[in-house]
Amino acid sequence: MDSAQVATAGDVAFTPAIKSIQARKGSREAYEGRNWRTEVDENLAAFLADATSFYLATASADGQPYVQHRGGPKGFLQVLDRHTLAFADYSGNRQYITQGNLSENPKAYIFVMDYAHRRRVKIWGEARVVEDDSALTQSLMPKGYRARAEQVILFGISAWDTNCPQHIPQRFDAAAVAAALAARDARIAELEAEVAALKGRAVD
Repeated sequence: MDSAQVATAGDVAFTPAIKSIQARKGSREAYEGRNWRTEVDENLAAFLADATSFYLATASADGQPYVQHRGGPKGFLQVLDRHTLAFADYSGNRQYITQGNLSENPKAYIFVMDYAHRRRVKIWGEARVVEDDSALTQSLMPKGYRARAEQVILFGISAWDTNCPQHIPQRFDAAAVAAALAARDARIAELEAEVAALKGRAVD
């Protein structure tokens, strides 16, 4: 990626107003040469493949913001190519705020949080709704997941970045906790059986 591409990608997040504040507060120099990424690499692909939840931000034509949660089994947010993400948009409360916003303002933002490992990824881009491609919709539906896909949202990446783990509370998925507790209980039961057997031998 050449310097012009990096500058363009950085400008997606850092507008002139933001750069002015950074300069006034002393952080502009640190961000001047930041290497903003514009393509999906192996690390981002692996991170997204493990995600079960993310937030999608959009805004109306006049700038009214809206953030909506999207969730599903691992892999529901898919990488179509190095510049494009996609997911099946499940039927929900039928307010259609996200779709309405995207119909007049394609700019969008994805925020993915991994509480267990205290990691987060920010992705800027543009999104659009695809309503009339049943083959694409079906290909993006996680197998066995009980939800009705109403349409597809395609997300073109303009820039992405990661955040430091500072201030992220560590939380764990309920299924992961249940599995860990089950493994612990099984191990306790195994050890208790061994102790009982040893006691039995001692009595003999």
